[in-house]
Amino acid sequence: MELRRSPALVDSFSGMLAASKGEIVYKSSIAVIALIYLFAYINRYDQGVMSGIIVMPYWTHYFDNPNDVMTGFIVSIYLLGAFVGGLFAGPISERIGRKRSIQLASIIFTLGSALQAGAISTQMLLGGRFVQGLGIGMYSMNVPVYQSELSPPHLRGRFVALQQLSIVTGIMIAFWLGYGCSFIQSDASWRLPLALQILPSILLFFGMFVLPYSPRWLVDKNRNEEALHTLARLHAEGNTEDPYVVQEYNEIVAYVKFERENAVRTYRDLFSKQNRRRVMLAVGIQSMQQWTGINAAPLIFKGAGLDGTASQLLATGLNGVVSVIATIPAVMFIDRWGRVKTLLVGGTGMGITMLLAGALLGAYPHTDAGPNNLGAQYFAIVMMYFFTICFSSSWGPCGWIYPAEIFPNRVSTAANYLMNFVIGEITPIMLSRITFWTYIFFCLTNFACVIILYFFYPETRGLSLEQMEVLFGGAGADVVRQVENGEYGANTEKQAHTQADSESETEPKSNVETTD
Repeated sequence: MELRRSPALVDSFSGMLAASKGEIVYKSSIAVIALIYLFAYINRYDQGVMSGIIVMPYWTHYFDNPNDVMTGFIVSIYLLGAFVGGLFAGPISERIGRKRSIQLASIIFTLGSALQAGAISTQMLLGGRFVQGLGIGMYSMNVPVYQSELSPPHLRGRFVALQQLSIVTGIMIAFWLGYGCSFIQSDASWRLPLALQILPSILLFFGMFVLPYSPRWLVDKNRNEEALHTLARLHAEGNTEDPYVVQEYNEIVAYVKFERENAVRTYRDLFSKQNRRRVMLAVGIQSMQQWTGINAAPLIFKGAGLDGTASQLLATGLNGVVSVIATIPAVMFIDRWGRVKTLLVGGTGMGITMLLAGALLGAYPHTDAGPNNLGAQYFAIVMMYFFTICFSSSWGPCGWIYPAEIFPNRVSTAANYLMNFVIGEITPIMLSRITFWTYIFFCLTNFACVIILYFFYPETRGLSLEQMEVLFGGAGADVVRQVENGEYGANTEKQAHTQADSESETEPKSNVETTD
């Protein structure tokens, strides 16, 4: 049954919040997503800032000129922390909610950033990076799920794509900040960019106080009345009788009731027969996102012949600008293009660019002794920029959208960081030992990803989170169909309120407002 879209959904980012009867009224779900991504994923800029810090002379001198293995471990231990944080974030968020979990992640992230900025030893630096990684893992699991649970199906892809835009914006800022700080002639050249990470994390912590709890989490905690009013504020300017709000609420209530009887509460449950396919798809797409070679790109610039700290920082800074610009079309059109088609086109483009770059550098390899074919090297560098365009408009956003839609994000997020760690460790070795074949390797992994997507991944555009049960033939599919056909639960005009009362029978009526 197709329902009209509430006018609130087309509100602009301006006028995001308005006061009414002493409470914050969310004029549209766009306002919620804008506030989250304005702050949240700017914290991901560590990925960009460390690539510049580890080549700064004051940093290398302070930490006794660490060798390549130790430098790689200093960078990668952050990803191991994110892997662990992603695993623990799921159970924690189920207990305290996405909102409070994001605030907890902010506290952990701030602690880790402070330890790094004030590090007086390698051990303190390593500890700070691991702790910061824990916070990032929790962010990465909770923010996409929180966003998906609050946004309407026909705009969900666009909103989650904003996550990728915020990530690449943070990385771009970090690249240029690192480039600027590299000219500071003191230890402040590396301490300052590390310390600046704390500010957006603090802003996010306090910004979350004005945002609502997830309606699905509220229903799961028997706070049904609050869930209904949250949906109404998000999608219908507070109108609890809006048809879209009523249907969305009824689907959530019915599905949460079903989940209580068929609960997925442990990691063992995730791999049960009814969930196994979705788990593998979610883990697969986040793992494949790393095997495209995107996080190897900065190292590949060096392999293409860019020598010197300044030239490498400048090239990666320009790459960050390209990434931000290329992500904007995905934010605007991802809900029109669809997920799978976008991934197929992007993966094909990335495979071709890696093939061309590898072929040129194979024919005209770069050598320190020279002479070198500058045309071939510049062509390979341009191909890396085209590679970034293809990734940022496809795999960048869709790699987060798809898992957040189909469930369960906590496993797929952990897989993303684990694969990121693996790629970061093997790419320098590959570039030094097999040189141009590194490009061919990532060309083949991209084409393999395209083949896997084509045969195994269904399209999810425009479906509600509950309707994913129907798409994947889950045990809750019949419940969703009954709700959509008006056959589930009470059939009166006040169905939403009636179900809210029945679900809350065992809860003290603390949420009911009384008047004298």
